[in-house]
This record gives sequence, C-alpha cells and structure tokens, in this order.
Amino acid sequence: MSTRLDKILETTRASVAAAKMRNSAADLERKASAHAPRGWAEALRQRTLSEPAIIAEIKKASPSKGLIRENFDVAQLAQSYQRGGAAALSVLTDEPFFQGSLLNLELASIAVNLPCLRKDFTVDEYQIVEARAHCADAILLIAAALTGAELKRFADFAHEHSLDVLVEVHTASELDQVLDVLGDDGADAIGVNNRDLKTFEVRMETSLELGDRIPSSLLRVAESGISTSEDIDRLRSAGFDAFLIGESLMRQADPGSALAALLAGSKAAR
Repeated sequence: MSTRLDKILETTRASVAAAKMRNSAADLERKASAHAPRGWAEALRQRTLSEPAIIAEIKKASPSKGLIRENFDVAQLAQSYQRGGAAALSVLTDEPFFQGSLLNLELASIAVNLPCLRKDFTVDEYQIVEARAHCADAILLIAAALTGAELKRFADFAHEHSLDVLVEVHTASELDQVLDVLGDDGADAIGVNNRDLKTFEVRMETSLELGDRIPSSLLRVAESGISTSEDIDRLRSAGFDAFLIGESLMRQADPGSALAALLAGSKAAR
C-alpha cells in the first residue's frame, strides 16, 4: 500500500529529472562554487555550549496541515529568526507538498548570516549541488527514504561539496542502520523526527527513546512537535543539543519574538 512518503518520493524523482533537463550539472557546479558554506553544524555546536541551539524553520505549508502561514516574506522571516536567537535555519524547498522553493532558500541565506539547511527529500546527487548553488550550508538525508548505499554515497558527496549532513531517523532500526553505514563521522548530526513520515502522526516520545542511543560525537537534533520551553528542557535533559522548530513558530504573528520567548523560558538557557 502506497504511503504519503512513497508519493512524495515519486514526485521528487520526477521533479529532479525535469530539473536536469533545464539546468546541466556542470552549470550548477559553477554556480555552487560561488557560495562558501558557513559551517551549519559548527554553528550549532558553538551555540549549544551556552544554550539550546534552535534550528528555526521557514515552512509555508505541509501535506498534513495544509497552509501554515499566508504572510510569507522569506527574507523578513529569516531576519526575524536571527533577531530571536536562532543558531541556524532550515528552509523547505519542496514545492508540490510544502509550497517551498530553491528561491526561498537563496533569499533566506542571503538575508542573514545564519547557516542554512536545505530541507527536502534528497534522492539524487544533483539536489546536493543544487543546494550549494542556492546558498545552502547543509543538506538533509532521510533514512526512511534511502538505502544504506544511498545514505553513504550522498553523505560522502555532500562532504566533498563542503556541505554538512543531517541524517534523519524515525525508529531504532533506522538509527542502527545509519550508525552501521556511516559510523560516527559519516554524518554531522542525527535528527530524530517525532513525526512518522508514513502516517504524519507526531509522538514526542520518539526522541526521548532514541536520544541516548546517538553517539555523543554527533550533534543530536530533536525535530517536530516542539512548541514550548518545557519541551526544549525535557529534550535537552535527554541529551539533545539542537531543536528544529517550524510550525509552532510559523503560526505566530512574529516568529522571532516567539522564538525569543521560548529561549527566555527555557531553564536550559539560564
């Protein structure tokens, strides 16, 4: 039975094939060389020494929630997040399901000095070059969407292009596979997504169950369902370094002020 993730991956592969027809890999490589990646993982490591490192997400819509934010000035949102204390950004670039774009990634990256993650469903090396060409500093690899061989190949390719790698898992078996394939140095960060990409249900306990299984040499990132200072404190106590927060901030009139309030209320930030 086909899942939402299956449909998204099918659509993504078709989109990549069309993109290859429009822009050659050689042209993208030339554009990519103009952007000097800014150290996405290192920015998080430095921030987490003193307070929770927030990866603030720019996200207009989702398959499960529909439109999240109508007023969507990407540069203003990025600047608001920077003022609010974000350590890094995550920018959705999937168009069919999340109403994102590579242009949004570029606009956000240019507007601030925060390093940016391209948040998308990576299924081809071409997308990794695209990411750097549009001013990304890191890419996302989703364990549920890739084979072990693909995880290894894409992670190596990203590092060859000076991009950091966030590998996302949802289950213990996925985490075991990632650690077996990539070891302690094939990824820069492991993200535990509390949202099941097959059902889109959110379960905070997923992070709490998997956090201590991630080697301390890797950044531990908790994703999805985080909306309060108490959530941050609870996850920080469970060993997480960074927190990817999108929907709960995007629904606020001023996402940056909402982020600042979250950080101010966190005991871990004091």
